[in-house]
Amino acid sequence: MVKRTVDLRSDTVTKPSEAMRTAMAAAEVDDDVLGSDPTAARLEAEVARLTGKEAGLFVPSGTMGNLISVLVHCEVRGSEVILGDNSHIHIYENGGISTIGGVHARTVKNNPDGTMDLAGIAAAVRHTDGELYYPTTRLICLENTHANSGGKCLTAEYTDRVGEIAKEYELKLHIDGARIFNASASRVGWLGRPQPIPTPSRAESGSGLCKSSPALGVPVHRLVQAADSVSVCLSKGLGAPVGSVIVGSKSFIAKAKRLRKTLGGGMRQVGILCAAANVALRDNICKLEDDHRKAKLFAGGLDLSPDNLCQVLEEHGVLAMPVSSTSKQCISYLRMTQDEVLW
Repeated sequence: MVKRTVDLRSDTVTKPSEAMRTAMAAAEVDDDVLGSDPTAARLEAEVARLTGKEAGLFVPSGTMGNLISVLVHCEVRGSEVILGDNSHIHIYENGGISTIGGVHARTVKNNPDGTMDLAGIAAAVRHTDGELYYPTTRLICLENTHANSGGKCLTAEYTDRVGEIAKEYELKLHIDGARIFNASASRVGWLGRPQPIPTPSRAESGSGLCKSSPALGVPVHRLVQAADSVSVCLSKGLGAPVGSVIVGSKSFIAKAKRLRKTLGGGMRQVGILCAAANVALRDNICKLEDDHRKAKLFAGGLDLSPDNLCQVLEEHGVLAMPVSSTSKQCISYLRMTQDEVLW
């Protein structure tokens, strides 16, 4: 008989902690559209500090954060953005950059590790001698971690190289950093100080996703150093109930705030939501390394599983949904009995 439910469909299905609920109830608030909500201001300043940028802006969702960022950098309709063909902005954000912003997407193939070939990025930049025929390239977008590539992490060195291409062609660089703290987490504390690396046990050293795509052990501000803007989700791995923060220069954020209002994202006493996000930054960044350890242990166990994995899981009280004809690719709703839970 199932005694406990563990929901592993996504890192978006977390529930607010008691500390978050308490902070929300006691939040100091004011009208954020007027720029006077103190709790929102504290959150924005903290995320800007952690990412090494001048300023931040709270938005209701990562999709809105990416949309605003693209539109700020591509103010002229008919502009073009270079991005991965398997990126979240291109696949899962309802085509907003084109339908709302009039921005054309020029895709470059994503490699299995989430990168795009540097030569391919450079080759995708439109040359000025074709401006009569082609859109004008204004922006490059990266995604770190890269969701559709199994959560692969882009290194600071790779991002730097893309940043160099952007500067060479006088373009801007935006990073969809929905799970950027996950990319950073291993080996660093939330302030970026090196931490001891635990030696994995034999049971933890399987060849699952976490082995092939480890967190980088690099502070977040270093991972996004080359970027002109970054969107950071608070409602995914960090566990806040709602929201994202976009960061960049003060002039970028001033333009972003106007677009947020245009899109209906300007909210009044938003500090109630930001209070929970502040708790997430305080309490949950430091837990991500342990999340990765558990995921690696789990992935290692799946590597040893039979082909009929979903059936075997069901026999042990664990429900999973196959997402392809390969039965080992089982994700979705997992239910474990109390004595089977790894957490």
